[in-house]
Amino acid sequence: MSNAKFTNHNDKHSELTSKIIGAVMEVHAFLGNGFQEVIYQQPIAIELTEKQIDFAR
Repeated sequence: MSNAKFTNHNDKHSELTSKIIGAVMEVHAFLGNGFQEVIYQQPIAIELTEKQIDFAR
């Protein structure tokens, strides 16, 4: 899976934002579109965990 980079140098959270967007984009690239949100929740949780991004559901 790729390491997509989206940065906004004015945003103090841009690195974290880039990591989160990258994780979500990877899941979307794998699953595609057209599913209800609930279908994406577990794969995104797995991807965030693999990237060591803390989150709560």
